[in-house]
Amino acid sequence: MPKSPAALAGIRVLDVTQVMAGPFCAMMLADLGATVIKVEPPAGDSTRQMPGAAGTDSPSFNAVNRGKRSIVLNLKTAEGRAVFAGLAQSSDIVIENYRPGVMSSLGLDYAALSAANPRLIYASISGYGQTGPQRGKGGFDLIAQGVSGIMSITGEPGGAPVKAGVPVTDLGAGLFALVGILAALEHRHRSGAGQQIDTSLVDAGVALSVWEATEYFSGIGVPTALGSAHRMNAPYQAIRCADGYITLGAANERLFRRLCGVLGHTEWGDETSFADNASRVKNREPLAALIESITVARPRAHWLSLLEANDIPCGPINDYAQVFADPQVLAREMVVETDHPTLGHMRTLGSPIKLSATPPDVSRRAPQLGEHTDDVLSDAGYSSAEIAALRAAGAIA
Repeated sequence: MPKSPAALAGIRVLDVTQVMAGPFCAMMLADLGATVIKVEPPAGDSTRQMPGAAGTDSPSFNAVNRGKRSIVLNLKTAEGRAVFAGLAQSSDIVIENYRPGVMSSLGLDYAALSAANPRLIYASISGYGQTGPQRGKGGFDLIAQGVSGIMSITGEPGGAPVKAGVPVTDLGAGLFALVGILAALEHRHRSGAGQQIDTSLVDAGVALSVWEATEYFSGIGVPTALGSAHRMNAPYQAIRCADGYITLGAANERLFRRLCGVLGHTEWGDETSFADNASRVKNREPLAALIESITVARPRAHWLSLLEANDIPCGPINDYAQVFADPQVLAREMVVETDHPTLGHMRTLGSPIKLSATPPDVSRRAPQLGEHTDDVLSDAGYSSAEIAALRAAGAIA
């Protein structure tokens, strides 16, 4: 049976983003087969200088830019802006993450580019969004986690504010932009028209606060930090054992009563304080203390084996050395290997998207700075003399 073309084969993307949210979104499009042209300023994406850098290449840049082509384009020059506008005419998607107003000031906003290419899908990712009183503020994941409430509910009760360990608003905004792009592609397939997509880090943080919003909107109160505990279910948290912690999720009546039996206290299931999930949530702290009074006597391996044997959801709390040696993680191809001209042999993350007919291609490394400038311009119809003139004018490097 012949191999199917990649899911997004033939789709052309101009990626004029830096750092995390935009590059992550564009990289997933590249994984799915789109041709992604990363437009970088003369100094390159700032992640090229993150720890572990070799010249203008770094593991961090490679982590969110694999499979792309890099061109260096100085958008501060009229010539550079003209090149970008020309490339946009033959592109399907533009992704940008400047502050609102910057692309307009360059004459490269959706209104300007879509006038020449009505089929263009234009995704804008910013800190606060394209509208609203704070639209002009810059955005970083840390700031957005604070503004969106995430830091207020992360960490131990009564402790200092803590951000989520991974950049959830950056990655969330990138994922929401990806969903918007794919929806816009389907809309264009039906209508022939492109559109603009507007996502932000703050919006992403708020949108991901599903249980917290539910608690507040329901009149229960303002959500606070609960450590590892769940807002809507108990017991559902990290539990202390003799040699550390495991996670435990006995989040319904059947599982809770089964857990009581495993721990040798079937009477807990009949106590008024634990009679139903709402009661267990209300009394999650004394319930966790009771559970830990039993589990602290034996090591994690004992409890994991016993809980799994009784089909009660549980798991170890792995560090990343353990994660990337986990047989399940490896079987799911979430670790891939590639070679880089300056960084050498590298391990990187695989794709969590498993498609039976058109699987993502995560084997390609990230580009070196400006590696494809001449090729991209040549493909766009520029002659060698025109490319040389652009370089002399400082529009490309």
